[in-house]
Amino acid sequence: MREIVVFSGTAHRGLAEDICAALGAELSPVEITRFSNDCLQVQLQANCRQRDVYVVQPLVPPTQDALMELLLMLDAARGASAAQITAVIPHYAYARSDKKDASRISIGARLVADLLVTAGADRVLTMTLHAPQVHGFFSVPVDHLTALGILADHFRVQDLTDTVVVSPDFGNAKTANQLARLLGLPVAAGSKRRLGDDTVVIDTIVGDVAGKRAIILDDEIATGGSIVELLDRLAAEGAREVSVATTHGLFTGKAHERLRDHPMIREVVVTDTVPQVSDWPELTVLTVADLFAEAMRRIHEGESISGMFDGVDPTHAPPRSRGRAAARS
Repeated sequence: MREIVVFSGTAHRGLAEDICAALGAELSPVEITRFSNDCLQVQLQANCRQRDVYVVQPLVPPTQDALMELLLMLDAARGASAAQITAVIPHYAYARSDKKDASRISIGARLVADLLVTAGADRVLTMTLHAPQVHGFFSVPVDHLTALGILADHFRVQDLTDTVVVSPDFGNAKTANQLARLLGLPVAAGSKRRLGDDTVVIDTIVGDVAGKRAIILDDEIATGGSIVELLDRLAAEGAREVSVATTHGLFTGKAHERLRDHPMIREVVVTDTVPQVSDWPELTVLTVADLFAEAMRRIHEGESISGMFDGVDPTHAPPRSRGRAAARS
Protein backbone atom coordinates (compact mmCIF):
# COMPACT_ATOMS: atom_id res chain seq x y z
CA MET A 1 0.00 0.00 0.00
CA ARG A 2 2.63 2.46 -1.17
CA GLU A 3 0.26 5.41 -1.60
CA ILE A 4 -0.98 5.33 2.00
CA VAL A 5 0.91 7.37 4.59
CA VAL A 6 -0.06 7.05 8.27
CA PHE A 7 1.02 9.40 11.04
CA SER A 8 0.30 9.41 14.76
CA GLY A 9 0.54 11.95 17.54
CA THR A 10 1.49 11.11 21.12
CA ALA A 11 -2.06 10.35 22.37
CA HIS A 12 -2.11 6.60 21.58
CA ARG A 13 0.82 5.56 19.43
CA GLY A 14 0.33 1.89 20.33
CA LEU A 15 -3.06 1.80 18.61
CA ALA A 16 -1.63 3.51 15.54
CA GLU A 17 1.13 0.87 15.35
CA ASP A 18 -1.44 -1.94 15.62
CA ILE A 19 -3.58 -0.34 12.89
CA CYS A 20 -0.55 -0.09 10.59
CA ALA A 21 0.38 -3.73 11.29
CA ALA A 22 -3.13 -4.83 10.31
CA LEU A 23 -3.11 -2.53 7.28
CA GLY A 24 0.30 -3.63 6.06
CA ALA A 25 1.65 -0.09 6.08
CA GLU A 26 4.44 1.62 7.98
CA LEU A 27 3.78 4.19 10.68
CA SER A 28 5.63 7.26 9.43
CA PRO A 29 7.61 9.33 11.93
CA VAL A 30 6.50 12.72 13.27
CA GLU A 31 8.63 15.23 15.14
CA ILE A 32 6.63 17.11 17.79
CA THR A 33 8.38 19.95 19.57
CA ARG A 34 7.22 21.95 22.56
CA PHE A 35 8.83 25.39 22.83
CA SER A 36 9.65 27.23 26.03
CA ASN A 37 6.44 29.27 25.69
CA ASP A 38 4.44 25.97 25.66
CA CYS A 39 3.60 26.23 21.95
CA LEU A 40 3.66 23.02 19.89
CA GLN A 41 5.26 22.51 16.50
CA VAL A 42 4.80 19.48 14.24
CA GLN A 43 6.94 18.27 11.35
CA LEU A 44 5.90 15.22 9.32
CA GLN A 45 8.93 13.10 8.45
CA ALA A 46 7.58 11.36 5.33
CA ASN A 47 6.58 12.47 1.85
CA CYS A 48 2.86 13.34 1.62
CA ARG A 49 2.66 14.77 -1.90
CA GLN A 50 -0.32 13.25 -3.72
CA ARG A 51 -0.53 10.55 -1.06
CA ASP A 52 -3.57 9.30 0.87
CA VAL A 53 -2.71 10.56 4.37
CA TYR A 54 -4.24 9.24 7.61
CA VAL A 55 -3.58 10.93 10.95
CA VAL A 56 -4.42 8.70 13.94
CA GLN A 57 -5.10 10.59 17.16
CA PRO A 58 -7.81 9.94 19.78
CA LEU A 59 -8.72 12.97 21.87
CA VAL A 60 -7.69 11.74 25.32
CA PRO A 61 -6.24 13.54 28.38
CA PRO A 62 -4.43 15.85 28.14
CA THR A 63 -7.19 16.46 25.60
CA GLN A 64 -6.19 19.95 24.55
CA ASP A 65 -2.64 18.81 23.73
CA ALA A 66 -4.01 15.86 21.74
CA LEU A 67 -6.36 18.14 19.82
CA MET A 68 -3.66 20.70 19.03
CA GLU A 69 -1.26 17.98 17.85
CA LEU A 70 -3.98 16.65 15.55
CA LEU A 71 -4.76 20.08 14.10
CA LEU A 72 -1.08 20.79 13.45
CA MET A 73 -0.54 17.41 11.78
CA LEU A 74 -3.56 17.98 9.52
CA ASP A 75 -2.27 21.43 8.62
CA ALA A 76 1.19 20.07 7.88
CA ALA A 77 -0.22 17.35 5.61
CA ARG A 78 -2.30 19.90 3.71
CA GLY A 79 0.76 22.13 3.30
CA ALA A 80 2.69 19.11 2.01
CA SER A 81 0.19 18.65 -0.88
CA ALA A 82 -1.50 15.46 0.34
CA ALA A 83 -4.13 14.19 -2.11
CA GLN A 84 -6.62 13.29 0.65
CA ILE A 85 -6.34 13.74 4.41
CA THR A 86 -8.36 11.61 6.84
CA ALA A 87 -8.46 12.41 10.54
CA VAL A 88 -8.72 9.05 12.33
CA ILE A 89 -10.16 9.90 15.76
CA PRO A 90 -11.02 6.69 17.65
CA HIS A 91 -12.38 8.76 20.56
CA TYR A 92 -13.95 12.15 19.77
CA ALA A 93 -13.82 13.78 23.20
CA TYR A 94 -16.00 16.83 22.57
CA ALA A 95 -19.00 14.77 21.44
CA ARG A 96 -20.63 15.33 24.87
CA SER A 97 -20.80 19.07 24.18
CA ASP A 98 -23.45 18.64 21.52
CA LYS A 99 -26.35 20.92 22.49
CA LYS A 100 -27.26 24.20 24.14
CA ASP A 101 -28.66 23.05 27.49
CA ALA A 102 -27.87 26.23 29.44
CA SER A 103 -27.65 29.96 28.72
CA ARG A 104 -24.53 31.22 26.94
CA ILE A 105 -22.94 27.78 26.78
CA SER A 106 -20.49 26.69 24.09
CA ILE A 107 -21.18 23.77 21.75
CA GLY A 108 -17.71 22.26 21.61
CA ALA A 109 -18.59 19.34 19.34
CA ARG A 110 -19.48 21.71 16.49
CA LEU A 111 -16.49 23.97 17.12
CA VAL A 112 -13.99 21.10 17.06
CA ALA A 113 -15.59 19.77 13.87
CA ASP A 114 -15.06 23.16 12.23
CA LEU A 115 -11.45 23.31 13.48
CA LEU A 116 -10.65 19.90 11.99
CA VAL A 117 -12.02 20.86 8.59
CA THR A 118 -10.27 24.25 8.67
CA ALA A 119 -6.99 22.54 9.55
CA GLY A 120 -7.22 20.33 6.47
CA ALA A 121 -9.29 17.20 7.14
CA ASP A 122 -11.08 15.98 3.99
CA ARG A 123 -12.73 13.12 5.89
CA VAL A 124 -13.15 11.94 9.48
CA LEU A 125 -13.06 8.33 10.68
CA THR A 126 -14.28 7.86 14.24
CA MET A 127 -16.04 5.38 16.53
CA THR A 128 -19.10 5.46 18.81
CA LEU A 129 -19.90 9.16 19.03
CA HIS A 130 -21.65 10.04 22.29
CA ALA A 131 -24.48 11.72 20.39
CA PRO A 132 -25.47 10.72 16.83
CA GLN A 133 -26.21 14.34 15.85
CA VAL A 134 -22.48 15.16 16.14
CA HIS A 135 -22.11 13.37 12.79
CA GLY A 136 -24.10 16.23 11.23
CA PHE A 137 -21.79 18.93 12.62
CA PHE A 138 -19.16 18.12 9.98
CA SER A 139 -19.09 19.64 6.51
CA VAL A 140 -16.92 16.73 5.26
CA PRO A 141 -17.75 12.99 5.07
CA VAL A 142 -17.70 11.12 8.39
CA ASP A 143 -17.34 7.35 8.68
CA HIS A 144 -18.79 6.38 12.05
CA LEU A 145 -17.67 2.92 13.20
CA THR A 146 -19.25 0.83 15.95
CA ALA A 147 -17.64 -1.64 18.36
CA LEU A 148 -20.93 -3.46 19.08
CA GLY A 149 -19.91 -6.49 17.03
CA ILE A 150 -16.59 -6.81 18.88
CA LEU A 151 -18.29 -6.49 22.27
CA ALA A 152 -20.97 -9.00 21.26
CA ASP A 153 -18.32 -11.53 20.18
CA HIS A 154 -16.73 -11.30 23.63
CA PHE A 155 -19.96 -12.13 25.46
CA ARG A 156 -21.33 -14.59 22.89
CA VAL A 157 -18.91 -17.34 24.00
CA GLN A 158 -20.01 -17.04 27.65
CA ASP A 159 -22.92 -18.70 29.44
CA LEU A 160 -25.66 -16.07 29.14
CA THR A 161 -28.35 -17.91 31.04
CA ASP A 162 -30.44 -15.45 33.10
CA THR A 163 -28.60 -12.44 31.69
CA VAL A 164 -30.00 -9.03 30.77
CA VAL A 165 -28.40 -6.07 28.97
CA VAL A 166 -28.81 -2.84 30.92
CA SER A 167 -28.46 0.74 29.71
CA PRO A 168 -27.58 3.40 32.33
CA ASP A 169 -30.20 5.73 30.82
CA PHE A 170 -32.91 5.92 28.18
CA GLY A 171 -30.64 7.85 25.79
CA ASN A 172 -28.38 4.81 25.38
CA ALA A 173 -31.24 2.30 25.40
CA LYS A 174 -31.32 1.97 21.60
CA THR A 175 -27.68 0.88 21.49
CA ALA A 176 -28.21 -1.46 24.45
CA ASN A 177 -31.14 -2.98 22.58
CA GLN A 178 -28.90 -3.62 19.57
CA LEU A 179 -26.39 -5.50 21.76
CA ALA A 180 -29.25 -7.42 23.38
CA ARG A 181 -30.53 -8.38 19.91
CA LEU A 182 -27.08 -9.65 18.90
CA LEU A 183 -26.89 -11.77 22.06
CA GLY A 184 -30.54 -12.86 22.13
CA LEU A 185 -31.13 -11.25 25.53
CA PRO A 186 -33.75 -8.98 27.12
CA VAL A 187 -32.93 -5.34 27.81
CA ALA A 188 -33.49 -2.96 30.74
CA ALA A 189 -32.66 0.71 31.34
CA GLY A 190 -32.08 3.05 34.24
CA SER A 191 -34.05 6.25 34.78
CA LYS A 192 -31.18 8.71 35.23
CA ARG A 193 -30.97 12.36 36.18
CA ARG A 194 -27.60 14.12 35.86
CA LEU A 195 -26.88 16.65 38.62
CA GLY A 196 -23.29 17.43 37.58
CA ASP A 197 -20.29 16.18 35.62
CA ASP A 198 -19.72 13.27 38.04
CA THR A 199 -23.01 13.25 39.97
CA VAL A 200 -26.10 11.37 38.82
CA VAL A 201 -29.23 9.89 40.37
CA ILE A 202 -30.85 6.71 39.03
CA ASP A 203 -34.36 6.48 40.45
CA THR A 204 -35.43 3.10 39.11
CA ILE A 205 -34.72 0.32 36.64
CA VAL A 206 -37.21 -0.27 33.84
CA GLY A 207 -37.10 -4.00 33.18
CA ASP A 208 -36.65 -7.24 35.11
CA VAL A 209 -33.17 -7.69 36.64
CA ALA A 210 -33.99 -9.67 39.81
CA GLY A 211 -31.78 -12.74 40.18
CA LYS A 212 -30.03 -12.04 36.87
CA ARG A 213 -26.57 -11.21 35.67
CA ALA A 214 -26.50 -7.74 34.13
CA ILE A 215 -24.33 -6.57 31.24
CA ILE A 216 -24.15 -2.78 31.57
CA LEU A 217 -23.46 -1.12 28.21
CA ASP A 218 -22.37 2.50 27.92
CA ASP A 219 -20.60 4.36 25.14
CA GLU A 220 -18.04 5.96 27.48
CA ILE A 221 -16.97 5.71 31.12
CA ALA A 222 -15.16 8.72 32.54
CA THR A 223 -15.46 9.15 36.32
CA GLY A 224 -17.60 6.06 36.73
CA GLY A 225 -20.26 7.94 38.68
CA SER A 226 -23.16 6.73 36.52
CA ILE A 227 -21.95 3.13 36.64
CA VAL A 228 -21.56 3.08 40.44
CA GLU A 229 -25.02 4.61 40.89
CA LEU A 230 -26.45 2.00 38.52
CA LEU A 231 -24.63 -0.82 40.33
CA ASP A 232 -26.19 0.23 43.63
CA ARG A 233 -29.64 0.38 42.03
CA LEU A 234 -29.16 -3.04 40.40
CA ALA A 235 -28.14 -4.52 43.76
CA ALA A 236 -31.27 -3.04 45.34
CA GLU A 237 -33.37 -4.58 42.55
CA GLY A 238 -31.88 -8.04 43.16
CA ALA A 239 -29.30 -8.44 40.36
CA ARG A 240 -26.67 -11.02 41.34
CA GLU A 241 -23.59 -9.82 39.41
CA VAL A 242 -22.57 -7.36 36.72
CA SER A 243 -20.31 -7.16 33.69
CA VAL A 244 -19.55 -3.62 32.49
CA ALA A 245 -18.95 -3.02 28.78
CA THR A 246 -17.98 0.23 27.06
CA THR A 247 -16.27 1.39 23.90
CA HIS A 248 -14.30 4.25 25.45
CA GLY A 249 -12.87 3.43 28.88
CA LEU A 250 -11.40 6.77 29.94
CA PHE A 251 -11.50 6.05 33.71
CA THR A 252 -10.59 9.53 34.90
CA GLY A 253 -10.20 10.63 38.51
CA LYS A 254 -11.04 7.83 40.95
CA ALA A 255 -12.88 5.70 38.38
CA HIS A 256 -10.40 2.82 38.64
CA GLU A 257 -10.82 2.57 42.41
CA ARG A 258 -14.59 2.96 42.19
CA LEU A 259 -15.00 0.08 39.77
CA ARG A 260 -12.07 -2.18 40.66
CA ASP A 261 -13.18 -2.52 44.29
CA HIS A 262 -16.93 -2.84 43.70
CA PRO A 263 -18.25 -6.25 44.86
CA MET A 264 -20.93 -6.45 42.14
CA ILE A 265 -18.51 -6.30 39.20
CA ARG A 266 -17.44 -9.57 37.56
CA GLU A 267 -15.50 -7.97 34.69
CA VAL A 268 -15.03 -4.69 32.85
CA VAL A 269 -14.74 -4.91 29.06
CA VAL A 270 -13.40 -2.00 27.00
CA THR A 271 -11.80 -1.41 23.62
CA ASP A 272 -8.41 0.14 22.98
CA THR A 273 -9.71 3.39 21.46
CA VAL A 274 -7.93 5.03 24.42
CA PRO A 275 -4.83 3.84 26.36
CA GLN A 276 -5.52 1.47 29.27
CA VAL A 277 -3.81 0.57 32.54
CA SER A 278 -2.28 -2.90 33.01
CA ASP A 279 -2.75 -3.42 36.76
CA TRP A 280 -6.47 -4.31 36.69
CA PRO A 281 -7.12 -8.09 36.59
CA GLU A 282 -10.86 -7.70 35.91
CA LEU A 283 -10.24 -5.44 32.90
CA THR A 284 -10.47 -6.99 29.43
CA VAL A 285 -9.24 -4.84 26.52
CA LEU A 286 -10.53 -5.70 23.04
CA THR A 287 -8.69 -4.25 20.07
CA VAL A 288 -10.36 -2.18 17.35
CA ALA A 289 -7.17 -1.94 15.29
CA ASP A 290 -8.37 -4.44 12.67
CA LEU A 291 -11.67 -2.58 12.34
CA PHE A 292 -9.96 0.77 11.74
CA ALA A 293 -7.43 -0.81 9.37
CA GLU A 294 -10.21 -2.35 7.27
CA ALA A 295 -12.10 0.96 7.21
CA MET A 296 -8.97 2.80 6.07
CA ARG A 297 -8.36 0.21 3.36
CA ARG A 298 -11.94 0.57 2.12
CA ILE A 299 -11.70 4.37 2.11
CA HIS A 300 -8.46 4.16 0.14
CA GLU A 301 -9.93 1.74 -2.41
CA GLY A 302 -13.35 3.41 -2.65
CA GLU A 303 -15.32 0.55 -1.11
CA SER A 304 -18.35 0.64 1.18
CA ILE A 305 -17.79 1.09 4.92
CA SER A 306 -21.34 0.10 5.84
CA GLY A 307 -20.75 -3.41 4.53
CA MET A 308 -18.47 -4.02 7.50
CA PHE A 309 -21.48 -3.91 9.84
CA ASP A 310 -24.11 -5.96 8.03
CA GLY A 311 -26.32 -7.49 10.71
CA VAL A 312 -24.59 -5.57 13.53
CA ASP A 313 -26.05 -2.08 13.45
CA PRO A 314 -29.27 -1.21 11.54
CA THR A 315 -27.97 2.32 10.84
CA HIS A 316 -25.39 0.76 8.51
CA ALA A 317 -27.92 -1.43 6.67
CA PRO A 318 -28.40 -1.10 2.88
CA PRO A 319 -30.96 1.47 1.69
CA ARG A 320 -34.55 0.24 1.86
CA SER A 321 -37.04 0.56 -0.97
CA ARG A 322 -39.60 3.30 -0.28
CA GLY A 323 -42.27 1.62 -2.43
CA ARG A 324 -44.14 2.89 -5.49
CA ALA A 325 -46.36 5.35 -3.66
CA ALA A 326 -43.43 7.02 -1.94
CA ALA A 327 -41.47 7.09 -5.20
CA ARG A 328 -44.35 8.82 -7.05
CA SER A 329 -44.66 11.45 -4.31
